[in-house]
Amino acid sequence: MSNELSFTVLCEDCDDRKEDLQLRGYEVVGACAEDKAQPGMCVIRYRRRAAAAAAGATAVRDAAIPALAVESFEEPPATATQANAAKAIVNLFETGQVLGDYGAVTVLPGDTGHLTYGRSQTTLGSGNLAVLIDRYCNQPGARFGARLRDWRASLKARDKALDRDPQLHNLLRACADDPVMRDVQDRFFDDAYWQPALRAAGRLGIRLPLGVAIVYDSWVHGSWGAMRDRTDRGGTVRESGEKEWLERYVDTRRDWLAGHSNLLLRKTVYRMDAFRGLMDQGYWGLELPLVVRGREVSLATLSGVPPGCYDGPQPGTRPLAVQSPLNRGLDVRLLQLGLSLADHQCEIRADGIFGSGTARWVQRFQQASGQPPTGVADPALVAKLAAV
Repeated sequence: MSNELSFTVLCEDCDDRKEDLQLRGYEVVGACAEDKAQPGMCVIRYRRRAAAAAAGATAVRDAAIPALAVESFEEPPATATQANAAKAIVNLFETGQVLGDYGAVTVLPGDTGHLTYGRSQTTLGSGNLAVLIDRYCNQPGARFGARLRDWRASLKARDKALDRDPQLHNLLRACADDPVMRDVQDRFFDDAYWQPALRAAGRLGIRLPLGVAIVYDSWVHGSWGAMRDRTDRGGTVRESGEKEWLERYVDTRRDWLAGHSNLLLRKTVYRMDAFRGLMDQGYWGLELPLVVRGREVSLATLSGVPPGCYDGPQPGTRPLAVQSPLNRGLDVRLLQLGLSLADHQCEIRADGIFGSGTARWVQRFQQASGQPPTGVADPALVAKLAAV
């Protein structure tokens, strides 16, 4: 069906994700089915209610959205500062950066998500990376939209060969320099994780900013519903009180992570340790400044420039060579990207830093082009490669 969309989630998160889709005005199409390529993962198919009505789904068309909710709820109040603090905590867990790493490209052995990308690390395996890239390419002014065209079909097919595609990885890193991509990522991760987490917290009766951050972390990390239900065995939020329930939840989730069969998940117990530390220090309101995993979260760090993002110098405005300090910037990144796309054997990382490795690949390109192999990229060569 052309109007249908789909994404992949942990099977134990299926019910929560379907409920949230319904609350947002979507119809879940059929029963979720296990993804045969990824054991323990389910594929949820859904479509907008308008599309469902056009297809004759009168039951969905006539249903009022509030009737789909299990109970009435109110989203927790959150100031912009509290929301940014909660997001910063999860950013630190995901990429080690307060503002997140918009150009982070990661492939971990054994990770069912496979290639992961961006501020909150969306994955190839879930299908969400394809959705993110589609959103970006459809935005007016997307600087790298045309260059991503060749990979969009493979992303939608969740082709695992992309785990080992250095040209795509470099292109994704370069996209982080585009303010359009950063804006798309912010809105995408808010839609996919932050807003659903607010709704989930509200339905449960969680109002404290630290509690919302904990729900948000679990919505990103996975298995929120299973751990919520396990915690409820000792009493619900309304029966136990919010703080007591959240303390039990963090302990329950930590025990689950520590004993998980997936070694990668075992290593993430630090997330719950960080939340327990904030609880013990009384940071229930996420008052700033605070420290998480040795990093400062404050008004100053929240208003900084995202790490590893460059807005200049523009290509062709200076020569590039190995020097001290090393040349860094947008022109270096685009030079590296051009080398990567021009030579499929080029094992260069487009990190925006002109070091000896970049100089060697410039030398190789110069030699192949019949130019003196100096390893120095003059403005004309930079401009030429940046346009590849």
